[in-house]
Amino acid sequence: MPSPFHVRLPATSANLGPGFDALGLALSLFLTVDATESPETRIDATGRNASQVADLEKSLILTTYRELAPKAPPLHLKIHNEIPLGMGLGSSAAALLAGVHLANHFGALCLAPQQVLEEACLREGHPDNVAACHLGGLTISSMEGRNVTTATITTRISWRILLALPSASLSTEKARALLPDSYSRADAVLNIQSTALLVAAFGQNRPDLLTMATRDRIHQPYRASVCPLLRALLPLAGTPGIYAVMLSGAGPSVALFTSAMHPKEDIANAVRIAAGNVDLEVIQTEVFALHSEENTSAR
Repeated sequence: MPSPFHVRLPATSANLGPGFDALGLALSLFLTVDATESPETRIDATGRNASQVADLEKSLILTTYRELAPKAPPLHLKIHNEIPLGMGLGSSAAALLAGVHLANHFGALCLAPQQVLEEACLREGHPDNVAACHLGGLTISSMEGRNVTTATITTRISWRILLALPSASLSTEKARALLPDSYSRADAVLNIQSTALLVAAFGQNRPDLLTMATRDRIHQPYRASVCPLLRALLPLAGTPGIYAVMLSGAGPSVALFTSAMHPKEDIANAVRIAAGNVDLEVIQTEVFALHSEENTSAR
């Protein structure tokens, strides 16, 4: 009988403005799964969206597990979830990676860490969230066929990360359908410049670069119609205490890079006022910089 298995995988915020399908940032909100072999498949779930996480028929973790290891045994999963579902915070990337890890362990697939990453990226269709979830920190990724190339920056940053979470979710498929098939040279050049500045900002701990470094003309202008929170909050970028405002992934959540010198509650209140919603959920998180292997173990 295979030994019990434990995995903890972080939320991620992809794109970060200009880095479309290339940049992902691991955050300190986690999907934690403890698995044991069981006579029948069971999920006991706690945390955010627990009833959805516990749904056996719609579980992306179980679907991935069964497709990769159809002869592997049924499992009893104990899941604690901190990642909001359908909010642009990498919930599907974490679930896919969890499923691949479980299949690798209980199905004895003998996949190396790079192969685990590539299998999950192939299923996701793009590497940004999966690579950051797997490697932590700010991860830059490129995918050609099955081959995924990554580089990770783990420099400690001096700014805060806030997440503004609307009440309604948004599917990545719907958000992608809004994007055009081509862009002007001017828009492409601006995004290249912004992405280069953003990588430098993280690598050198340069919050002074963030306002310029998060400009985007590739996806945010086209998604603003279904992400009204972005429209409401973008004008805050560059105001006192707020360096940058951007969609988290495809949205609808909005991520903010803010000064550590300003009280978090003051900035959160400014966000709620700009959004016109005093009940808007605003949470603080931080970069998760440890490699996912350090949080994955059979025990």
